[in-house]
Amino acid sequence: MKYRKFGSLGWKVSEISFGAWAIGGDMWGYQDDNESIIALNKAIDLGINFIDTAQGYGKGHSEEIIGTVLKERKEEIYVATKVPPKEGTPWPPPENYDVMKSFPPEYIIERCEGSLKKLQRDYIDVYQFHSWAPAFNLRDEWFEAMMKLKEQGKIRVIGVSVHDTTPDSVIGAFALDKVDSVQVIYNIFDQYPSFNLFPVCKRLNKAVIVRVPFDEGSLTGKFTLDTKFPEGDVRKHYFRGNNLKAVFERVEEIRKYKNKNHPDINMAEYALRFCLNNDAVSTVIPGIRTARQAELNSAASNDEVLSKAEMDGLKNFYWRRDLWREEV
Repeated sequence: MKYRKFGSLGWKVSEISFGAWAIGGDMWGYQDDNESIIALNKAIDLGINFIDTAQGYGKGHSEEIIGTVLKERKEEIYVATKVPPKEGTPWPPPENYDVMKSFPPEYIIERCEGSLKKLQRDYIDVYQFHSWAPAFNLRDEWFEAMMKLKEQGKIRVIGVSVHDTTPDSVIGAFALDKVDSVQVIYNIFDQYPSFNLFPVCKRLNKAVIVRVPFDEGSLTGKFTLDTKFPEGDVRKHYFRGNNLKAVFERVEEIRKYKNKNHPDINMAEYALRFCLNNDAVSTVIPGIRTARQAELNSAASNDEVLSKAEMDGLKNFYWRRDLWREEV
């Protein structure tokens, strides 16, 4: 496993890390807790030292499983979690929404205490907002609450997980030096963050956590036109209607391009290598549910570098869309 710096901090985090949404067990179909524990331990054995979860993953169950595993491990593992907006507020919020409705100070602090108990830790390495709007950047109340938690030693880094189609919304908070890291969707289809957000992160030395490197699984190349998702699996909605067919056809074009350049690399590793090729990226967090997935994803952290010409060719697969909210 190779390691990268995490923004301006002295941390060295694994290039490939552990995305822990699925092990929450409520939105990706059935997940066995014992399998999740085995997967987490295997990932750590392979050198993964960064785990990303959220209070909303399985209503905290993902945090609980992580806490159970880390209690038995001696390695230094960085844990990132997310505080959701208050129930009843819009997600994503409008651009000019009042942050005091989504994230009042006392709520931020209360929810942090809940995460600490579930994770069985004294502090959270990266405490992230799980929702964001540009108007939040200019307010101080949320920042003061986060700084209070930092002063108490309960969190180390303030982060924001930006919405799918609005990755630039946090740039104002970066400019004001209120936020240390951003979590963003970036993959062969979703290349938009590399145009605006990533150059800002590099200039200001902010950490970048890349999520959804496989476009909810499609870029692994394992889906077919007949793929069915079980009830309770969020991908049933994402790939509804014509979406699966449209995505499948584009993935097959990417496969052809990959095979011309790297016939020996599987699609999942190729998708991860694309993300890692951008030096603004601190770590990539593919979802991991099994020990085998931990092995396959970790294999992407190697010396295989995609050439500039190949990366330029991959720009042709840029596809800006919002499959959660629309059919193509």
